[in-house]
Parts: sequence; C-alpha cells; structure tokens
Amino acid sequence: MHRPAPEEAVTSLHDLSAVDLLAGYRAKQFSPSEVLEEVLAHVAVWEPHIKALYLFDPDGARATAKASTERWNLGEPMGTLDGVPVTIKDNIATKNQPVPLGAASMPLSPAPKDAPPAARLREAGAIIFSKTTMPDYGMLSSGLSSFLRRPAQAPLVLPVTVRCISAPTSAARCACRRAGTDCSR
Repeated sequence: MHRPAPEEAVTSLHDLSAVDLLAGYRAKQFSPSEVLEEVLAHVAVWEPHIKALYLFDPDGARATAKASTERWNLGEPMGTLDGVPVTIKDNIATKNQPVPLGAASMPLSPAPKDAPPAARLREAGAIIFSKTTMPDYGMLSSGLSSFLRRPAQAPLVLPVTVRCISAPTSAARCACRRAGTDCSR
C-alpha cells in the first residue's frame, strides 16, 4: 500500500486514500462495507457542526457498499473505484434527485439521468453517499445558499482547507492529497 507521509498518519479507514482503499480491498484487509461504516460514523460526528451535506443517503450507500463487497469477495470489482465512498457537488445531476444549484429559485424536479461525472463515478463502482452544499449557482462570494438559508460549507480536511482560498480550491486540494499526490505546486 501507499505509505503516507509522516504528517498524514492514518488512524482510521476513513483516512485512507482511494489508492489505499483499493489495495486494502484487493488484499482483503477490509471491505467496502466496513469502510463505508467508518465514513458514516465520521460524518455523524462532524456533519452537525459543518453542515456540508445535501441528500445524504446512508441506506442507499450501504446497499451499494454491500454489492461492492460481494464483488470484491468474488475477485470481480466492477471498475477502478469500486467501493470508494465519494461525495459530489449539488450542481452535478444524479438520476431521480433534484439539482437545486444551491439556489431556492431552482425547481426541485428530479434529474432524468446522471450527469457525466456522476455516471462515470457509478460506472467505476464509486459509492456516492451524499452531495455537498454550495452557494447559489456556485458563485456567491459570501458563500450563502438561498436554498439552505445558511452558508454552504465545504467538507473540512485540516490542514489543507485552512490554507486554501475557496471551497472549490479546498475540495481540489483535498482530493489530490487523499489520492496521494501534491497538487499545490
């Protein structure tokens, strides 16, 4: 498995990068269901404080993780991200779910199909367990969401987020860091 840098000490399954999760699944060290339960426990602790999630679906995620666990047990993962828990921004359409774009002015009509990013994640076997909040149309510098009637928050990953200028920048940096790369240069 990827060896984290000293400042990236891994203490829990939810701390592992996608690369490490996949290596662990392959080696049968843990399963997608076990990882998801740790992620959900972590969310339960932090979400009441940061309020970064929209359309949080732990039951749907558990069903997806169970199917992924079964595929890994058979040695037949469906794609390059099979069993990796992910979130996506509220502005990316997911089938049968509304796409408010952070704005109260948007109709809450279910999307007829997944947008390409969501479709590619699902095809690769990723577990989309929630969407993340955003300000109106992703553009208000105040960070306010008229849909949520409060500031939209990016998931907080220290020390990365505090060094960044915006939520999208934070998310990009966090994704790079969790993937085991450094995109700050």
